[in-house]
Amino acid sequence: MEGIDFDTLFQAFSKAFADYDFQISAGELQAMMKRRGFDPTLSFAAFAGGEMVAFTLNCIGDHDGKRMAYDTGTGTRKEYRGQGLATRIFEYAIPHLKEADISHYLLEVLQHNTKAIAVYERIGFKVSREFNYFVWQNEQLENEVKDTDDLYVIDRFERSAYENIPAFWDFQPSWQNSFESIHRASEDFIDLGVFSDKKLIGYCIFEPGSGDITQLAVDKAHRRKGIGSLLLEEVRKLNRNARTKLINADVSCVSMPCFLKAKNIGIAGKQLEMIKEI
Repeated sequence: MEGIDFDTLFQAFSKAFADYDFQISAGELQAMMKRRGFDPTLSFAAFAGGEMVAFTLNCIGDHDGKRMAYDTGTGTRKEYRGQGLATRIFEYAIPHLKEADISHYLLEVLQHNTKAIAVYERIGFKVSREFNYFVWQNEQLENEVKDTDDLYVIDRFERSAYENIPAFWDFQPSWQNSFESIHRASEDFIDLGVFSDKKLIGYCIFEPGSGDITQLAVDKAHRRKGIGSLLLEEVRKLNRNARTKLINADVSCVSMPCFLKAKNIGIAGKQLEMIKEI
């Protein structure tokens, strides 16, 4: 897809997902591609009559200690489905990815999209993790915040200065929520920290333009003290979007759905992370 202008790509993307529940704007697609590491030289498409009718947008980066490709969007226009174009594009891509020293191919797919899952399994992808995702209207949040002014300070912070952040995690962030992805578009994010005696004990990284919470975690020794609630309230104040999203919380993490359920936020759906060694 090297040499394909963005308008052509966006038109193809819009047509491929025209019958889906979600639609994204040109600006949202550009932001998504930037954050996830889109590489047009390792992305591929099928054409008919000079028009792009199917595609796979690949992002390239280091994840989980490996050089990986990440499928950030595979789509086929409705009238061209059922012809195996997605499979043919994947098969065409593999030698090029190998030549670029990519060792693994990663993707995420909605759990109810059984047709897509069957295609991915047929070409060698295996389920590596299962994720919950949460989406809510801002006014839906029922967030009782304790009076903790004398105990904690909430302020913006520089994430690179705190090497202990991964110790807060219950699971490894997904590709789109990783530090590498966040760094690609740092100017779009706000880093909020909660401090006790100048020590970081909880934090949240979110994108106020999209309402996307990429990371939210509290030091295990300081949980159930209202720190997560403080962070969510600050997110609500700073969010420029009508909705808030928290995508790709590993299902093994039971604390996140319990925490959000207490705020009147339920699980909106699930998706699978799938990986293929190439």
